Amino acid sequence: MSEFKILGISGSLRKASHNSAILRAAAELAPEGVTVTIYEGLGDIPPYNDDVRAGPGYPAPVTAFREALRAADAVLIATPEYNYSVPGVLKNAIDWASRPPEQPFDGKPVAIMGATPGLLGTARAQYDLRKMCVFLNAYALNKPEVLIMQSGNRIDAEGRVTDETTRSLIASQVVALRDWALRLRG
Repeated sequence: MSEFKILGISGSLRKASHNSAILRAAAELAPEGVTVTIYEGLGDIPPYNDDVRAGPGYPAPVTAFREALRAADAVLIATPEYNYSVPGVLKNAIDWASRPPEQPFDGKPVAIMGATPGLLGTARAQYDLRKMCVFLNAYALNKPEVLIMQSGNRIDAEGRVTDETTRSLIASQVVALRDWALRLRG
């Protein structure tokens, strides 16, 4: 089997983001034959404007994002929760990617996880992402769910996931995403 490629997307632009930290843990914990590459260009994507898409075309950062999505075998999104939902920067990127032609989420396996210092583990943001997956015709992985609450107790000041239960959940989600994607391929 060739290398299985997962594109990791953090919904946070913060340098010390716990959601970026759990993506790094996913990359570290990925089994042999699986590579998790974290997309670093979300902050470069301009605000969505369909006049731009329909006129001069996709801006270069949007094209790069769409190509990264297209090249991946699966997508792993780690999102914080802002105002009971998905951060604007993540929603904006998804809005750009969702436009024709050949929107790259179509038929793509997607897993969702999130970390928060609060108690709900980004549950509402993850639910909103699942609803977006329906429109995108992306196939959201149902289980295992990774909702990391009180993330400050599980991720150290250097951005390393130190809690073994959390590490195990992240690792099991990466494996489940790979297995889900392979099942979908038939």
